Amino acid sequence: MKIKKKEPWNISENEVTPQELFENRRSFLKLGAASLIAGSSIVEALAKDEIPVANLKYIKDKNIDNLKLNTYDQITSYNNFYEFTTSKEKVKTLSDTLDTNNWKIQIDGLVEKTITLDFDDLLKKFALEERIYRFRCVEGWSMVVPWIGFTLADLIKYLKPLSSAKYIRFETLVDKKMFPDQNRGVLSSISYPYVEGLRMDEAMNDLSLIAVGLYGSSMPKQNGAPIRLVVPWKYGFKSIKSISKISFLDKEPLNTWQKANSREYGFYANVNPNVDHPRWSQAKERVLGKFFKQKTLMFNGYEEEVAHLYKGMDLTRYI
Repeated sequence: MKIKKKEPWNISENEVTPQELFENRRSFLKLGAASLIAGSSIVEALAKDEIPVANLKYIKDKNIDNLKLNTYDQITSYNNFYEFTTSKEKVKTLSDTLDTNNWKIQIDGLVEKTITLDFDDLLKKFALEERIYRFRCVEGWSMVVPWIGFTLADLIKYLKPLSSAKYIRFETLVDKKMFPDQNRGVLSSISYPYVEGLRMDEAMNDLSLIAVGLYGSSMPKQNGAPIRLVVPWKYGFKSIKSISKISFLDKEPLNTWQKANSREYGFYANVNPNVDHPRWSQAKERVLGKFFKQKTLMFNGYEEEVAHLYKGMDLTRYI
């Protein structure tokens, strides 16, 4: 008899975290109800008033690898989001200009129907789940984040691309009123819109996530509200933020950093401790909040799940 392996995030319905659980965190803790789910990193953070009241209903990740989560403050206070600033510490303050109300996502290219999705409507179509993932930046720092979202594969199936679609391309919103760097013209840090892409088999891998929140709450603006991509085996810049357009293509899209400096950035950007970036060693990483560095894992620790996608490829060439 063939036994199907149960993934750590494939959890029974009775373990869904209800929205009302966090409606009033102080009264919840005073009543001692936290003991019902003792050991939960999220409840511990709530007790310290480190995170906002959760507003998402989702299936919890059992965290079978016992990854130690970074705090909500660490995750939301150290961000690359060039549309606001090149300073990681200042993104949190400057991101107040981002307005996520009535957010729309345009769908085009090789797809059965070109449509514009309303984010609020889209959110109702998919069951949300927690995915506790390692997050590794090419600059040599990392964190562990409890994302909330749904698989990119489920979204792709819903959008019904044509069989000729071999790649998926994403764009971050362009709005000069919301994003100050976009208003700087030739002096801007990068060219806009910010573009990223995946091969279709990468996009359909179960690890690829469309994230709409973290730590049980809606996505903070500085982390890519209201909707972003998370591809945990790739460097962080592949996980594009504030998505406003998704296109299905038959040719490999040129991503923003590849366009800016093809010598340093490729299309794939898989975490690889054996291939250094010209400016940063990739052999080790510093987890936010820790002093000593740790060894970087191949594919960021997800080799078993994704190595087959690159069988036969020279990963020193296809960076």
